[in-house]
Formats: sequence, structure tokens, C-alpha cells
Amino acid sequence: MEVTSFRKEYAGTVATSEVSFTLPVGCVGALIGPNGAGKTTTIRCLSGILKPTSGVLKVAGLDVVSDSLEVKRRIAYVPDDPPLFETLTVWEHLRFVRSAYNVERFEERAKALLDEFSLYEKRGALASELSRGMRQKVAICCAYLHQPEVMFFDEPLTGLDPAAIRSLKQSIIEQARRGAAVLVSSHLLALVEDICDHLVILSRGTCLFSGSTAEAKQQFPESGSLEDIFFDIINRHSPKDS
Repeated sequence: MEVTSFRKEYAGTVATSEVSFTLPVGCVGALIGPNGAGKTTTIRCLSGILKPTSGVLKVAGLDVVSDSLEVKRRIAYVPDDPPLFETLTVWEHLRFVRSAYNVERFEERAKALLDEFSLYEKRGALASELSRGMRQKVAICCAYLHQPEVMFFDEPLTGLDPAAIRSLKQSIIEQARRGAAVLVSSHLLALVEDICDHLVILSRGTCLFSGSTAEAKQQFPESGSLEDIFFDIINRHSPKDS
């Protein structure tokens, strides 16, 4: 994916300004920053839910504005609080995705995903009967089903237990290995540090850093973990007290 001079305004309020970054195919990128940094706005514009005020956003080589329908066919987006159909079962959610994306080998893929996320025994349960963590896992299974080229996760670890977090991390790595570009938005870098190989840091709607994790460690050798690098970059760009 490629973002160039991206700007988004809401009724005159600037959410992002001159944001530019790229994420290569087969990479897991961490889109991180404090609350209100513009992470969710960026992901919603990249996924075609919102239109950018200006700038160019490309996903799978396609412009998200002029080629919006084709972009939606090639991506998957998992928000932090997935809106499920309350009167559909877990299995019916997957069948809905199958019909929307013409998924081949549906039965095989759907069962494998439900097994992977310990949901097979819940396949007949209504969405309204599921816990927050289970709803999150249903949304992730739906996102994986059609094997998208590009994936967006907005705070994907919310509500998951430790076992599910571990499973999701491994599955995200596997999605990148099969050739997908994966962008994970989070304000908790410690939770995604071990899966990301690319870093995009936002603060106050601007991009403070974009590059590989190796480049980040090379530029900030005095810092230890990526979390240390994050705070170092944020502090360097924070307004100084007069």
C-alpha cells in the first residue's frame, strides 16, 4: 500500500495532514500513536469507508477513491468493535462472506478457521450470545475467509484472552507470509512488537516515522525496544514548554 500527502478533515477539523508512507507486500506494519493520532481515520480511508480530503491512497496498486469497488474486493478490515449481525449465527456470518466474495472450498476453509480460533463448537450460536472476545474472533475469521491481498486491523487484540492473542499474532504472520500486506493499528506497541517488520508512527495527525523496524533501530541505536524508540520519537516532536 502507498499513502502520499494524505489529509482528512472533519467539518474543518484536521484529523491527518501530509501523511505519507508505504507498506511492501508480505510485510506486517504497525500503525501506532497516542489516542487521537489519526490511526483509525487513516485505516478507514485506506479501506474505502471514508474519503480522503486530499492526497493519494493506493491499495494493491489501486486508487481507493477511483477504484473503490475493486479495492473492497481485495481487502479485509477488522475494526476494534466489529459490527456483527445479531440474529445470524457464527456459521451464517461465514456463509454471508462466501456469497459476497465467491469463496472457493468454503466448507474446508471455514471449518479450518473456526478450529484455529476455537469457535467450531460455537458455530451455531447467535452473535448476540457471544462475548466481546468471541465476536472479535468471528470478525477475524470472516476477514481471513476470502484470502485478501491487504488486511487492516484496528486494535485487534481488544477483548482477546492470552491464548487468542497468541493465535492471532501467529495467524497475522502467516497472512504476510502468503503475500498479504497487513497493517495493524494499535496504541500498545509492546503487544505487536514481535510481529511487525515495518513501523508507522503518527502523532497529532502527522507521520513522525515510516520505515522498517531495522531502520528504526539503526536510526535510534540508543533506544532498546521498539516501545523505547516510539517514546523517543514522540518526545522529540512534543511541543516544548516555554
